[in-house]
Amino acid sequence: MYQALYRKWRPLKFADVIGQKHITDTLKAQITTNRLSHAYLFSGTRGTGKTTCAKILARAVNCQNPKDGDPCGECEACKSILDGSVLDVVEIDAASNNGVDNIRDIREETRYAPAAVKKRVYIIDEVHMLSVGAFNALLKTLEEPPSHVLFILATTEIHKVPATILSRCQRFDFRRITPDDIAVRLCEVAKAENINLTDGGAKLIARLADGAMRDALSMLDRTAECEIVDENAVSQCIGILGSDDAISLMKAIEQKNLAEAVQIIGDAYDAGRELSGVFDQLLGLIRDMLLVKTSKQDVSSMISPAYTVQDVTVLAEPVAASTLIAWSNILQQSQSRLKSAANRRVEAELTIVRLCNMSGENYDTLTGRVEALEKSLQSGVIVKQATPEKKQMPKPKKQQVEEIKEKPEPKAGEPWQHWSKLLNQLAGKINIGTLTCMKSGYVRAQIDGDKLLLFCDDDITAGLLKAEPTKTRVQTAASELEGSQLRLRIYEPNQKQIKQEDNKSIDEILQKAQDLDIEITEL
Repeated sequence: MYQALYRKWRPLKFADVIGQKHITDTLKAQITTNRLSHAYLFSGTRGTGKTTCAKILARAVNCQNPKDGDPCGECEACKSILDGSVLDVVEIDAASNNGVDNIRDIREETRYAPAAVKKRVYIIDEVHMLSVGAFNALLKTLEEPPSHVLFILATTEIHKVPATILSRCQRFDFRRITPDDIAVRLCEVAKAENINLTDGGAKLIARLADGAMRDALSMLDRTAECEIVDENAVSQCIGILGSDDAISLMKAIEQKNLAEAVQIIGDAYDAGRELSGVFDQLLGLIRDMLLVKTSKQDVSSMISPAYTVQDVTVLAEPVAASTLIAWSNILQQSQSRLKSAANRRVEAELTIVRLCNMSGENYDTLTGRVEALEKSLQSGVIVKQATPEKKQMPKPKKQQVEEIKEKPEPKAGEPWQHWSKLLNQLAGKINIGTLTCMKSGYVRAQIDGDKLLLFCDDDITAGLLKAEPTKTRVQTAASELEGSQLRLRIYEPNQKQIKQEDNKSIDEILQKAQDLDIEITEL
């Protein structure tokens, strides 16, 4: 009967455990010097070797001929424990045996000496799942067990284990296994199993495993039937984008090419890719781009093995760091929504729309938006503000009455003729982000006597213009162009400057409509 790779290749001695040398060396030394604790607590993420080390330790303390702290694997005790025929070594799943009665049974059993081996060993997996009553029932036995009893507790959520339990155990924290160590081990297993695994495929699996050796072996098992287990084979079997597709998607987002980006997402969905995994892959790529862009040291060893440093550097060049952070925030918010979305594809496509059409509110700070504007200007990308459509006056109900045409919204002055000259004159004198906002259509200039009125389309642009010395320099340059001293007035979107006398024409229209019995809706 076929046996899964992670079971077949489970380490049988401490030397075979990957990435946990700080723990295995300590355990071997304790066994060699006979300085064993009565209770151990192994904590760490899934697939890092907690249960494996517990089973090796159970054999090592009962081995008749230990070798440098490792079980020999040949004596009767090692063989019987390995095949599960010894009743004195018990492995308990606390998720399904978490009641007080289960712990009381263990407490009663500890009174009796082991029948076939030296020590009675209890391996309690996922110990954080025990109830409060079960923990309390375990306390006294865990603190002062008989000399022939050894407790080994394992958990993935150490914060859920009571402090009273922690203080009674010798604790070991298992680290995530590095991608390099996982890739080396995968190549060893693949060679022994006659699996044609490439270096690129091994590195991609190692990255996706997120530090868990068991997950990596399971992924290798899923791709084992492929003729060549390379990056493309892994991407198809695991359900993620290939590295080339991920880079193409990121380029489309950078260039605001919404059609291409949505097409890539649609192709991934049709191919059976997990959309949350695709976004997780984008987050990883953004992380690599931020490292390359912001770090002053060489980070080639820290980025994902799925991409080259050159590819990541080229991707990161035209994008501001604040934009990358804003993208990551949007993707993380979408990750949580995807879990409960009625239509996951639509939610994913809407996320791509948000990424391709960033607004000022997506940035964490004003400085971040200024940085993004400066980067866009350096890259030659100027974003124009869309001109809002004019609202039409409602048509009269009576057909015989002549239709009243819409009158333009009253303004505080006339458009200023020197606006383009002012923009040229301010180059190099004010913040480049502020100048970009002015050139991109976020500001409308009108002249009213000795006042220059600047109407801003958003609060951020208004804040940039009001800041000193920007405001003074704009006023000085405008006065020179006008040939007389101008006073500068800056208005935010919710502020309106309308002269009182300009309302007379509107009042006349309203009065005429009332005389003709025409219904008017005020907007």
